Amino acid sequence: MSEANPLPYAGVRVVEFTHMVMGPTCGLLLADLGAEVIKVEPIEGDNTRRLLGSGAGFFPTFNRNKKSIALDLKKPEGVEAALRLIATADIVSENFKPGTMKKLGLDYDTLAKLNPRLIYVSHKGFLPGPYDHRTALDEVVQMMGGLAYMTGRAGDPLRAGTSVNDIMGGMFGAIGAMAALRQRELTGKGCEVQSALFENNVFLVAQHMMQFAATGKAADPMPSRISAWAVYDVFTVKDGEQIFLAAVSDKQWAIFCKAFGLEDMLADPRLKTNNDRVRARDWMMPILRSHLANHSAAELSAVFEQNELPFAPITKPQELFDDPHLNATGGLAPVRMNDGHMAKVPLAPFTLGGERPGIRLQPPHIGEHSEALLKEVGYSDDDIAALRAQGVTAGD
Repeated sequence: MSEANPLPYAGVRVVEFTHMVMGPTCGLLLADLGAEVIKVEPIEGDNTRRLLGSGAGFFPTFNRNKKSIALDLKKPEGVEAALRLIATADIVSENFKPGTMKKLGLDYDTLAKLNPRLIYVSHKGFLPGPYDHRTALDEVVQMMGGLAYMTGRAGDPLRAGTSVNDIMGGMFGAIGAMAALRQRELTGKGCEVQSALFENNVFLVAQHMMQFAATGKAADPMPSRISAWAVYDVFTVKDGEQIFLAAVSDKQWAIFCKAFGLEDMLADPRLKTNNDRVRARDWMMPILRSHLANHSAAELSAVFEQNELPFAPITKPQELFDDPHLNATGGLAPVRMNDGHMAKVPLAPFTLGGERPGIRLQPPHIGEHSEALLKEVGYSDDDIAALRAQGVTAGD
């Protein structure tokens, strides 16, 4: 974005006390949209920087466009520095265990007395209520909130293949912060925004709850559901490749049949409408699978694309780095990984004025901006040297 057309939250300062995925996602979105987001890390850095396995990419994914200050909040001098930073902030965001911020004197009630205009975003496992004392994880709320049941086969609940509640919980925290900023324009007062994993998960499965409310019949897990569409499946084709193919209307069914020489099936009165074909799936699908089995996935893709029918290759996440659409549209941007090498990361999935919000700041080193930020809130060089000597702050 240019000076003439700045990002929408330019000039908004966010101080975040976050780790893992949920809280950092909130800050990421606000940062991508122009806010100055200051990440307060422990002296040794956010634990996310050191995760292995499925967490190895968390830090570079969710912490671009942020600044880092390292403070030891177990020491009163660290809390004092944090309070000075917060005094300059529009938004504070946190996702610690319930009660942690209160023990530090950094909870909403305490801070709101110092600055009634402050917006405070709290990311938790549960909104206040009977469950709010529990420790929650994405997997926990997927299990108790119906999503794992819907994702797996009957009797085999399965966690969704990404951190859906953490990421969406952070999104709703950001949406709440945006709403609170607008409300502050109207009232002059800030407020507390609360976002929670469990309630986010329930929002995701609302369609299945409401299916029961509408029909009186419980939703079956997705692998065993009766689809609303007759042709809406993964097909195993030539050389064992797999591809998802669909024909979700009578018009698409006719196009599909003509494209693959299935005029007899198109003329079969038992398959006239989509609902007829849904009822006929037991005998219809084996015929279709057999008919398409000798085609390659590439051949099927070409025919489906030419005829504007829905299709999708079965893609592994690592293959997306080479996706021609993502690369042609600027959907991937260079990002610095924890070990310093550069990779590509997906940007926020929307455009503003035809542009994807990009990377202005690489994910920060631990305490990369400590000195500059401390000076900005009134600390002298000698003060900062003393804080370093006491182990209250650290950084480049």
